[in-house]
Amino acid sequence: MKRLATTVLFFAALVTIWHFLCQAGVCSPYVLPDPISVWEYLADLIASGEMFSAMWVTVKRLVAGYALGLVIGIPLGMLAARFTMVHDTIGVLALGLQALPSVCWVPLACIWFGQTEAALLFVVIMGTLWSVTLSTETGMSNVSPIYTRAARTMGSGSLRTLMLVTLPASAPFVVSGMKQGWAFAWRSLMAAEIYVAVVTGFGLGQHLHFGRELQRMDQVIAIMLVIIVIGLLTDKIFFSPTERWLHRRWGTGRA
Repeated sequence: MKRLATTVLFFAALVTIWHFLCQAGVCSPYVLPDPISVWEYLADLIASGEMFSAMWVTVKRLVAGYALGLVIGIPLGMLAARFTMVHDTIGVLALGLQALPSVCWVPLACIWFGQTEAALLFVVIMGTLWSVTLSTETGMSNVSPIYTRAARTMGSGSLRTLMLVTLPASAPFVVSGMKQGWAFAWRSLMAAEIYVAVVTGFGLGQHLHFGRELQRMDQVIAIMLVIIVIGLLTDKIFFSPTERWLHRRWGTGRA
């Protein structure tokens, strides 16, 4: 409770400073609007139902692309950790492509898939895939050899050892990679929604883009806050508890 109170007080102080700066005329409302106007816009968007509609469209796209990135990335990481040839080819490719900003995939996606949902899905997959691949490879490579030796001594075959020993032992690292992949997926999707005009559904990125075009900074900041809140909730509800449990399970956490 003490840590939660500290966090709440910190953000309350930030909002208060923001409000007083706006009231003092330090910041133009066209550059940084008052938090009250941001809240009013957000309340109107929630009351009209547009906020939940946009959130549903964005989260649906995000989960679909992220899931496909995991389905492809985890097996690739396992292969890269297991076979030197895969490590020297796919592993190096993943390392290079991870450094590529997600927005760079948008022009390519538009050319290949046009202004469609497939273009958005492709960008999210590319934002997720390589991070998950590298984290899975790193996690499996860092598993203590004593686990695999003990399993083989007790008669476990290679596949059984991989699935029941190596992969579970590398799970803390894999989940950390999944968390990083989720962050990259968010960034990728926001970039894609801003630049790819898909008429099948307007997500948070499109609302962000419309706010910029209309010079509605209250809209821009409100959507940014919603994106931040969704990211924080996802981490606090799923990724952080899972990471802590896995580190305790395998004794890799802090004492």
